[in-house]
Amino acid sequence: MRTITRRAALAGLASTLALPAAALEDAARMAGGLDQLRCLVILHEGEQRLARAFRGPAPDRAASVKSVSKTLVALVAGAAFERGVAEGPEARLVDVAPRLIPRGADPRVEAITLGHLLSMTAGLERTSGANYGRWVESGNWVAHALSRPFVAEPGAAFQYSTGTFHILGAALAVASGRSLHEMAEEWLARPLAIAIPPWTRDPQGFFLGGNEMALSPLALARIGEMARLGGVWEGREVIPAGWLETSMVPRARSPFSGDDYGYGWFLTELGGERAAYARGYGGQMLFILPDRALVIAITSDPNRPARTAGHVGDLRRLVTDGILPAFEA
Repeated sequence: MRTITRRAALAGLASTLALPAAALEDAARMAGGLDQLRCLVILHEGEQRLARAFRGPAPDRAASVKSVSKTLVALVAGAAFERGVAEGPEARLVDVAPRLIPRGADPRVEAITLGHLLSMTAGLERTSGANYGRWVESGNWVAHALSRPFVAEPGAAFQYSTGTFHILGAALAVASGRSLHEMAEEWLARPLAIAIPPWTRDPQGFFLGGNEMALSPLALARIGEMARLGGVWEGREVIPAGWLETSMVPRARSPFSGDDYGYGWFLTELGGERAAYARGYGGQMLFILPDRALVIAITSDPNRPARTAGHVGDLRRLVTDGILPAFEA
């Protein structure tokens, strides 16, 4: 049997460790070439392997994560259900927060469940895209969103809509007697030792559900790692594991990306690997690749569009062609 000396073993180990380090530098160079990308954080098996700001704020500085907020609100919803704020996604909005239903609303509003809101399948005309400005200029964001005409029956089709998540956040606030920020702070931020400062409120004082939350890329990555670990952080349950499993069951499909959507998470494959991700305007992204023990948080210029065929597509290629090869078995 061939004897391996300690020096040779250490040299082999160093060579093995150098391979992912060198490959990560290749990924970093690839990231730096994307002029919209601001910051990249990579965790592997819970270890921080890269945290670099290419332009804009440092990795520990808060940045608007735009519609990644929807995923965060979905996590808060899971914590709320665990605490009995509502029975769960099957609960009807009219039963959880009846005072939110505006007079003269279409009778089909009574069929909307919290699960429909979480999966953006409420059936109401969306308030995002071209309708966003008119929605946030209205005097009552919840009533405006619930007064949109139905374009599908509740549960029948995906309609990407920030107003849908705003209704959800308001319903949780009414049912709990606490603001969405208070719930996010106590049930998500404090257990993870991260900061989620207050953000935009509507004219009635409800925190905007589904947009404009601000977190540092490092905090966002920590949330992703907690989710990858089944809702546990440092031995403590933050979000019920059952809720995370339920959230990552496909409920609908995005007509824009073609990816599935669960409760606050997009679901797809990247480089042949299962992936769940949160996505915000401009290219704010949180990827979880559970089978590779990878969590990737990305912030980008929040003032420039990032379509699937544009910057978001570039970010997906960064994951598949730049980051995944650095962690091949």
